[in-house]
Amino acid sequence: MLWRSLDSNIMLLCYLEKDARERELQQAQDEWDAVETIVPGTGGNGGTVPHSQPLILYNEALQFFQTADLSKYKKGIRTEIERSGLAKIKFMLFGPPKLNKALNNERDLVFAMAACALDNNEATHLRILQTMYRKLTGSKFDCARFGDHWETIGFQGTDPSTDLRGTGLLGLMTILYCLSDSKMQPIMKDIYKLSLHETQNFPFSVMGINVTRIVLQSLREGILNKECNRRQQVLEVVNDLYAGTYLYLYQIWKSQHKTIADSGFVIKDVEAFVKKNPLRIMKNLEIYIEERRNIPSQDSTNVAHGNKNLKTEELVFKDVCAT
Repeated sequence: MLWRSLDSNIMLLCYLEKDARERELQQAQDEWDAVETIVPGTGGNGGTVPHSQPLILYNEALQFFQTADLSKYKKGIRTEIERSGLAKIKFMLFGPPKLNKALNNERDLVFAMAACALDNNEATHLRILQTMYRKLTGSKFDCARFGDHWETIGFQGTDPSTDLRGTGLLGLMTILYCLSDSKMQPIMKDIYKLSLHETQNFPFSVMGINVTRIVLQSLREGILNKECNRRQQVLEVVNDLYAGTYLYLYQIWKSQHKTIADSGFVIKDVEAFVKKNPLRIMKNLEIYIEERRNIPSQDSTNVAHGNKNLKTEELVFKDVCAT
C-alpha cells in the first residue's frame, strides 16, 4: 500500500510539473505575441505605439490638402516678390513671364502647404511623418511621436516639427513625393545612405528642408513660371526641381568629399546655381534617371555625375529658417 501511495504521489507530481511547464510556455508565447503587436516607442517621451497606421502615398496626401480648408493659411501667403521703382520696371521688361492665371490656385496650394504647421491632432500629418521614417529606415512599425529616433532620418532633435519652420508640411511633402515615386526612390536611397556615412554624414531631413526652401523661393521669384506655363503644372515642376536639386547637391557633397565641417560652403552656391539654371538641374535629373535605369548597379555618384553642363562648385549649408 505504501508503494502504491508513493507511485500515485509521484505521478501526481509529474502531472503537476508538466502542467506548470505548459502554462509557463503558454505565458511565454503570450508575452512574445504581445511584443509583436505592441511595439515600444524609441527614446523620448513618446511612450508605446499600440499599432501602425497604413503608409501613405504622395497622391493620397496631396488629395488631403487639395480638399482641406486651407483658407487661414492662404490669407498670409506671399506668392511673389514685391518690387518697386526701377527694380519693378526692370522685372517687367526683362523678367520671367507671368504665371498663367489658370495655375494660380495650384501655386497658392504650394505656399499654403508651406505655411501649414505639423498638427499632432491631424492623422494625415502624422501618417506622412511616419511614412518618411518607415520608408527610410525599413521599419515595419510606427515609432513614437517624440524621441531621439528622429535623428536617425536627419531631424535635429526629438520633435521634427521644430525643423519645419519656413517650409511647413511642404518640407515633408517634397520628401514624400520622392519616396512614393519609383523613379525617385533610388535618389533618396543614395542620398540617405550618404547621410549616414561615418565622415560625410549630414542631417538628411534638414538638408531636404533646405532644398524645399530653395525651390519655394524660386517659385516665389517667378523663376519657374515659364516651365510651369509650358507644362500647365506647378506641383510637378516643384517636385522635379526638388529632386533635381537634392540630387545635384548630393553629387557635389559626395564627389568633393564634403563633411559637416564644410557645411558653410554648400547650400548658398547651390541656391544661386539652381535659380540661374533650373532647367539644367531638371535635365540632370532626367539623365540620372535614364542612366540609372540602364545601369542599375551604379549609384548616382557615377550615374549622371559626368554631366559636364553642371559645374560642381563649392556649395553651402543655410539655416532652415532663412527665407
